[in-house]
Amino acid sequence: MSSTLYPLKFEPILKERIWGGKRLETVLSKKLPDSDKKYGESWEVSGVAEENSIVRNGFLAGNTLNELVEVYMGDLVGEEIYERFGDEFPLLVKLIDASETLSIQVHPNDDVAEERHHAYGKTEMWYILDAEPNSKIYTGFKDTITKEDYLKALEDGKIDELLHVETPKKDDVFFIPAGRVHAIGKGVLLAEIQQTSDVTYRIFDWNRVDSQGKSRELHTNLAIDVVDFNKVEHPKFSVKAEINKTQELISCQYFTVNRIKFQNPLQRDYNLLDSFVIFLCLEGSCSIIYGSGKSEQIDKGETVLLPAELKDIILKPNGTCSLLETYIR
Repeated sequence: MSSTLYPLKFEPILKERIWGGKRLETVLSKKLPDSDKKYGESWEVSGVAEENSIVRNGFLAGNTLNELVEVYMGDLVGEEIYERFGDEFPLLVKLIDASETLSIQVHPNDDVAEERHHAYGKTEMWYILDAEPNSKIYTGFKDTITKEDYLKALEDGKIDELLHVETPKKDDVFFIPAGRVHAIGKGVLLAEIQQTSDVTYRIFDWNRVDSQGKSRELHTNLAIDVVDFNKVEHPKFSVKAEINKTQELISCQYFTVNRIKFQNPLQRDYNLLDSFVIFLCLEGSCSIIYGSGKSEQIDKGETVLLPAELKDIILKPNGTCSLLETYIR
């Protein structure tokens, strides 16, 4: 197929959430549909069947992401990735605003998700964009426990007392493999990169009810078989940003995530990478120069999908720019 692809932007899919707030608009410049409602998530790049991202720039505007994968195949996502995932885009990128603490939850791995839901599992990573003082991230157990310990704490409404708790700061990174019990605390704004999956088992919801006085469904029986009861070691890490360098934050079988903070034009050579690349702008703005001098600008809070066939680009910052760069190695 001729080289017709370009850096793609998508319409944000904004999700109303009981625990959401306004920072998706006030900090990340998303236009919220209803000022009276709380929005907790912006799905930036989504291949989830019922919530497929729609292109908003260029001649492909109006097409869904999975439609593009079906047409452009390896030119869009990479040959090996297309062979593995077919027409389904393999990653989901979100921005999350937690004005209240999210439920304590867990996600199944690939095998369990396939058996129960005909879906992929959900391993994810979080990059902290902002966090209020004394906010919390719950991630894994602070000590190894038994299934009986877990069920007793759940029955007593004290499951949070068994969890490892961190106080997050801007630029901290958390890796959440499938099976790790976790929750995002009140006051945290973050970027989430995960497998394409919307399978979540809610374990405990802080006895919360909605405006009709109803509590949300819990998935106690589904969750019990997927929980990792082992003590978690070093769930949080922070890599000090270095100017004009690419710094690897996370690399696993599902995704690799780098941070690039730069003040000078930066050439990116993806000739040895058989994958799409996703840029999420954390700070500032830059131009993505591709082809014969064409360009697409990305601003703070925006996400751009770079098709796999675009192998040589230049990132030209407007002042200082910071990006997350994600691909499948």
